[in-house]
Amino acid sequence: MARAYSDDLRMRLLEAYESGAGSLRKLALQFRVSWGYAKKIRAQQRRTGQKQRQVQQRRGPISRMDATVQARLRDWLREQPDLTEAELRDRLAGAGVSVSKSRVGQVLRQMGERRKKNAARGRAGYRVQPQTARRVPPNRSGHRAGEADFPG
Repeated sequence: MARAYSDDLRMRLLEAYESGAGSLRKLALQFRVSWGYAKKIRAQQRRTGQKQRQVQQRRGPISRMDATVQARLRDWLREQPDLTEAELRDRLAGAGVSVSKSRVGQVLRQMGERRKKNAARGRAGYRVQPQTARRVPPNRSGHRAGEADFPG
């Protein structure tokens, strides 16, 4: 995966442009960056007045599964280790945190907890009996299906 250009390169390019060492296009060739990158950082400098890269902001909603909710999950699992993800989700909903069952599973895996997957899973000793092969009835000529019709 491509890596970001260093802040030092950014600063040197912008300082060279401000000192009049050349156009953005020529400086981009000299510093071995794309002309689009040079235009972008110059526009950012004009907009913010800073040569340094801006700190990136977090995108998306803030997670409802913060440290206090995770601590609550750990406590519930210590009290009753065989809780399923659906039961944990119901308990969280009772505590005012609404999340999906799959999100509960993701958080438990991030926490290093392992859960059983299904509450209605078959118990040990229960097994479905295999079906026996059906008997093929003879056809009109008295032969079974698949037998050769050779005399003899």
